[in-house]
Amino acid sequence: MSGDPFVRPVDGTASEAIEAIGDELALFDDWMDRYQYIIELGRKLPPFPADWTDDAHRVPGCQSQVWLEARVDSSGRMFFAGASDAAIVSGLVALLLRVYSGRDPEEILATQPGFLSDLGLVQALSTNRGNGVEAMARAIRSVAAQAKEG
Repeated sequence: MSGDPFVRPVDGTASEAIEAIGDELALFDDWMDRYQYIIELGRKLPPFPADWTDDAHRVPGCQSQVWLEARVDSSGRMFFAGASDAAIVSGLVALLLRVYSGRDPEEILATQPGFLSDLGLVQALSTNRGNGVEAMARAIRSVAAQAKEG
């Protein structure tokens, strides 16, 4: 559906998405190539509605501006839309949404954001960017916890 800002899952489960991301990043020999790949992922995010780039959608704790929107469908699965004003951060948003979007709240909450460190992403970023990525993951998990409660 054209114009849908929510990310649709391409991998069957969150853990399959994490494994696929790890495999894709392993194809690159150095971090500059990985950064370029991550930036490209960000460019492929669905367009984020301009009227959502407000304080109500802003993720606190990020050095760059990051916005997030969530929707729960009739089956209880959560879909996320996200954007950033920084190219590398948009790519990191794309990675997080690939893992978490289209999952039910239980799977989201069961998927610890530690995969970001396991893949070397947090360590390869500046401290502020690493903190921002972790803030995004916390925001996604917080929305999932609220949805689960009801």
